[in-house]
Amino acid sequence: MTDPEPAAATVVRVAARGEGVTADGRHVSHAAPGDHVAPDGTLVRGPHHQTPPCRHFPECGGCQLQHLDDAAYAAFVAARVTTALAAQDLEAPVRAPILSPPHSRRRATLHAERRGRQVHLGFAEARSHRLIDIAECPILDPRLFALVQPLRGLLAAMLPRSGRVDVHLALADQGPDVLVTGHDFEGLRAAEAITAFALRHGLARFAVDDGMGPESRFEPEPVTITLAGVPVALPPAAFLQATADGEAALAAAAREVASGATTVADLFAGLGTFTFAMPATARVYAAEGARDAVLALKAAGNAMQRRVFVEHRDLYRRPLDTAELERFDCVLLDPPRAGAREQATALAASRVRRIGYISCNPSTFVRDAKMLCEGGHRLDWVQPVGQFRWSTHVELAAQFSRD
Repeated sequence: MTDPEPAAATVVRVAARGEGVTADGRHVSHAAPGDHVAPDGTLVRGPHHQTPPCRHFPECGGCQLQHLDDAAYAAFVAARVTTALAAQDLEAPVRAPILSPPHSRRRATLHAERRGRQVHLGFAEARSHRLIDIAECPILDPRLFALVQPLRGLLAAMLPRSGRVDVHLALADQGPDVLVTGHDFEGLRAAEAITAFALRHGLARFAVDDGMGPESRFEPEPVTITLAGVPVALPPAAFLQATADGEAALAAAAREVASGATTVADLFAGLGTFTFAMPATARVYAAEGARDAVLALKAAGNAMQRRVFVEHRDLYRRPLDTAELERFDCVLLDPPRAGAREQATALAASRVRRIGYISCNPSTFVRDAKMLCEGGHRLDWVQPVGQFRWSTHVELAAQFSRD
């Protein structure tokens, strides 16, 4: 057997799950474009292979692509979109990716478990449930990472001997927001410890959820998140775009799609990330299935005297029909990872002039985009957004139009 040709052993792209792929189709873990696989299997680093910035890579499952330099990472984000489009025989201009910088994640979920007298706190190992006790994290906002070691101390005094809890961290207008799920911290001693911890570290809120729903144990003033200049109540564990940069990029794309529209439908509206990004003069209908988000969105719109009508509506069971959709100049939708097959079916049959689709899953996006295009809508452009730095998770915004 002869050794592979050098060109065939060169890594030419990164697959969707993060492995490098050689010209002859071999998948190689932790390889970057331009790397070379020697005949003995050794990986020879190329010009786009950087030294990973975190000591926990590649064991930690929070990141898969820290070995890529910025150019290779941007190319990966763009390729996730172009490859998905090609799989459905779709074509559109794909804009240069917008990438969130390191240390910009404003929400994350860590896991905590007791090991003897100590508590380990961090992310799960890649493709495993084993916990990586993080000593550094180049993706988290420093204000959140600063809580990691103090939380270990607090939880060491409160967690049971076995089991694991989740620690949800987010940055609100008032400071860090902490929610611990999977255990109830009962008693005066726990209440005093939580209050002292929250005051010492400037928390906006500390909440717990033992399975019966979040309960705030410390919240000196209502916790909010400002979206496009509008302060909105932030329920514990509510959905929030992962970075402020990512939110700004997606909101800018939504505004571009809705430019000139006087009536806009914002479907899967959440807390109103795109509702409040619309011009204050526009009339916006916002539909959302999560009750807490609906109440927060409605209250914020009323307080700011915005022309916003909010409906609590499950768009999977009851999507807007064609007649309802055609009341609007523009329709925006930002569904979960499963996409919006039911709503896209109705949109495909409609005469809505402009549609903006924000997606956190290129695969389900192109499935829905195919239906829209087959219904007579044009895919005008796609904007990739990489706000989950160094992960294989890619988001995008796209515009559809029709005459």
